[in-house]
Amino acid sequence: MIYFWNQIIHPILQLTKPKTIVEIGCAQGLNTMNLLSYINEADNGRLIAIDPSPQFDVQQLKLQFGDKFEMLQGFSLELLPHIRQSDAVFVDGDHNWFTVYHELKHLERMERFPIVFLHDLEWPYGRRDMYYFPESIPVQFRKPSAKKGILPGVNELVEEGHNSSVHNAEYEYGERNGVLTAVEDFMKESKRPLQLHRVHSQFGLGVLMPDDSDIYRHYNEMARHIIAQSGM
Repeated sequence: MIYFWNQIIHPILQLTKPKTIVEIGCAQGLNTMNLLSYINEADNGRLIAIDPSPQFDVQQLKLQFGDKFEMLQGFSLELLPHIRQSDAVFVDGDHNWFTVYHELKHLERMERFPIVFLHDLEWPYGRRDMYYFPESIPVQFRKPSAKKGILPGVNELVEEGHNSSVHNAEYEYGERNGVLTAVEDFMKESKRPLQLHRVHSQFGLGVLMPDDSDIYRHYNEMARHIIAQSGM
C-alpha cells in the first residue's frame, strides 16, 4: 500500500483523524513505518499490527514508539475478535475470499465500523484466491491451487509468471474467489450503510467507509475528490 501513501492514504488519514489503527499484513514494515509516523503525531494515537511472520525488527520499533505500537503475531481471524474498537483498518494480509470476507465480518461487530483500506482489489487477486498458508483455510472454502505463476488475461496458472512463490487458485472468477468478490459479498449482506471507493492502479486499492452520518457523508465526498485528484 506504500504506493498510495502520499496521494491517497495520508490525505484521508489527515481528513478523518483516526487514533486507533489496525494493520493486517506488515511484510517488511514499509507501510507500518508510514502509519507509525502518522500515529506519532496524533494525540493518544496507537497502531496494532497483525502478522504471523513480520519481516522487520519488532523489538526496535517497540523501543522507538513505546505504547503507541503493539505487534500481534498470528493469523488475523484468530486475533481480530479480541480487538473491540478501531478507527481505521488496513487489510493487506492473506489475499483470498475466506480471509477477507471474515475479516470484514469481524470489523462489522465493532460498535462503529472503521474506515477500511484494502489492497489488491484488481488483477491478479481481485477475482482469484491466493493462500500463504492453504491449511489455514477450511477445505470447503479453499480453491484448488498450486505454486505457479499468473499472467494477465490467462485463466490457467503458468510455470513462469507473477507470484509463482505462493499458492494461487487454479482459476480466476467464480463464486467466493478473490478479494474484490469478498468485499462485494460482504457489502451485499451488511446492514450498515457503506461506500466503497476504488483505485485501479498498482493492483488496486479500496477504501470502504461508513455512510451513516453527515460527517461520514462529508468524508466520502472528500475521499472521492482525493482519489480523483490523485490521477491514479
